[in-house]
Amino acid sequence: MTSTILERISTLSLSTQQLSRLPKLLEEGFPKMPCTVKECDVPQLFREPYIYSGYRPIEQEWRYYFLSIFQQHNEALNVWTHLLAAVTVLLQVQAIVEERMLSLDAYSLPFYIFILACLMYLIFSVLAHLLQSKSELAHYSFYFLDYVGVSAYQYGSALAHYFYSTEQTWYNKIRLFFLPGAAVFGWLSCSGCCYAKYRYQRPYPVMRKLCQVIPAGLAYILDISPIVHRIVVCLQTGCTDEAVCYHIFQIIFFLIAAYFFSCPVPEKFFPGCCDIVGHGHQIFHIFLAFCTFSQLQATYLDYKNRKAVFYEQHNPAESYVASCSFFGLLLCSGITANYLLKKMRNKLDKKMIEPFLEVHVKKSNSYAIQYPLD
Repeated sequence: MTSTILERISTLSLSTQQLSRLPKLLEEGFPKMPCTVKECDVPQLFREPYIYSGYRPIEQEWRYYFLSIFQQHNEALNVWTHLLAAVTVLLQVQAIVEERMLSLDAYSLPFYIFILACLMYLIFSVLAHLLQSKSELAHYSFYFLDYVGVSAYQYGSALAHYFYSTEQTWYNKIRLFFLPGAAVFGWLSCSGCCYAKYRYQRPYPVMRKLCQVIPAGLAYILDISPIVHRIVVCLQTGCTDEAVCYHIFQIIFFLIAAYFFSCPVPEKFFPGCCDIVGHGHQIFHIFLAFCTFSQLQATYLDYKNRKAVFYEQHNPAESYVASCSFFGLLLCSGITANYLLKKMRNKLDKKMIEPFLEVHVKKSNSYAIQYPLD
């Protein structure tokens, strides 16, 4: 009996010693993470207005940028807000699936496209903010991908609003041009953002922001028009539709998000105080996520309660064609982003070669002075 107890005590002491070494073993197992640096230690491209520290050093291994999701830096909250938002969207979808309301038919197809569009813009945003600090080429590559996700989300929202949330009177006015216009504006939004990123260098002029905001703003005005009409009709008739409340919330959250996207506040008033937490782009992410949650809930309620309206306004062929056009928009946006990325790569290559050419020219001129031709 005594020997058995002693054996267990010795085993327990060994286990305790192993557990005490566990933190050190874990620390040795993970690569050493470089410390964040100040704005003067990164190229001009990576610097944000009024953000003075918390930048990740460039030209590290890819593994570092993936693992930096657990590090404290000025992009960490941007990554986590949209990563958690993507998980929340998946949980919302799981709850919808458990209600057994989804089906595999023309009626459900635009709803699936809308969910896909939400996840695409969130995941592409996560990748952009997590990996863009690797290099200048990576910066442009992942942000161009992010802009493709934005155009997908715009058109996916347009599909959902058009098929599930449009009142008959507004449908009669817009049915000939709404989806083609939404597709064109979605492509223009991606093209404008990519071109502005390619064309203008820091410090950015006002024209860059206009290239981004004007196409996106036009796309939003068209995409949200069925919802605004629906809200106005509901307020005039005194309806008690629960979906309308969520539609109102999605508009409010989007307008707040748009403000923080367009204006560098509050960091403009507190330079250097919002480097890690609290700068405007983080707030933009949070309110855009709330907008998406509200929009998804509103769209699901319309999907669940307005099936008869769908079949009065649309036929299955229209749903299939419109849903396929989503992938056509993705293709066009991807081609445009890839074209501008190639031009950006050529510009970066020339930028790297220019110093060597200058040195070569100086050496040639020096040689010509020392050994003039007879």
